[in-house]
Amino acid sequence: MSEWSGVAGKRVLITGATSGIGLAAAKELSRRGALLSIVARSEQRGQRALAEIGAGASADLVIADLSLQRSIRELASELLARYERVDVLINNAGAMFSRRELTSEGFERTWALNHLGPFLLTTLLLDRLRESAPARVITTSSDAHRGVRRLPFDDLDAANSYRRLGFARYSETKLANILFTAELARRLEGSGVGAYCLHPGLVASGFNRNNGPMMDSAMRLLRPFSRTPERGAQTLVWLADTSETLADGGYYVDERLRKLSPAALDMQAAARLWELSEQQTDVADARTEQQRARPRDLDAS
Repeated sequence: MSEWSGVAGKRVLITGATSGIGLAAAKELSRRGALLSIVARSEQRGQRALAEIGAGASADLVIADLSLQRSIRELASELLARYERVDVLINNAGAMFSRRELTSEGFERTWALNHLGPFLLTTLLLDRLRESAPARVITTSSDAHRGVRRLPFDDLDAANSYRRLGFARYSETKLANILFTAELARRLEGSGVGAYCLHPGLVASGFNRNNGPMMDSAMRLLRPFSRTPERGAQTLVWLADTSETLADGGYYVDERLRKLSPAALDMQAAARLWELSEQQTDVADARTEQQRARPRDLDAS
């Protein structure tokens, strides 16, 4: 990968930046001089985040529901129209749901938000990332992936395997984040675009506080043993800003490269996941729509 010089003056797009480690990372990246674009589900949440980042910050707001592919396509088109460069893409949005639900597009909600969302957004921005090289794609995963032996390729919508109040499903999506990063890094080899993922640790934030009184109480009990959002964001910020040489496709914890579980090292599974994700997102059609939407160059005559 080409030499990296930090985030000052560079366009950094971050999802999941309205609370928790995403907001903490956005604040720090802004302090370091990044040109931020934060993705929020609603104008209200986004404006509140911008206020916390600081009135003097160079930050833009874009609105999208990252669990819906049509919204991600609209988001990507808006970003490509707005920005000539995307230097860093941070896929940080994610959630865990105690009950199995389908999106309006027919996908299991955890899978749609935690895996298909970052997959589609990244692939739709790949050409712009290549044009901006050196560039980086950073995806927030979790050590929860270690509890998964393999992805359920025969049940990707978890129709037969949604259990343990959604934690097993969440863990599967975090394994998918790692396999996606590994295959992305392989496909981007030599392009000047690096792909990395991380585990932020157990963080005291609003994560998993949306799943009823029992899960809310459990997260409250864990709070004394949890990191602050600022501590949880540290590795994410470091990956975006460090000029150190990073391992392509690497999984980082506390700013160090860590070993992965056997399931997360399965490159055949990574390739299969990529192909199935392309099918689930109709990414080829989406890229064709992008090309049609781009204004044609005017004749010089």
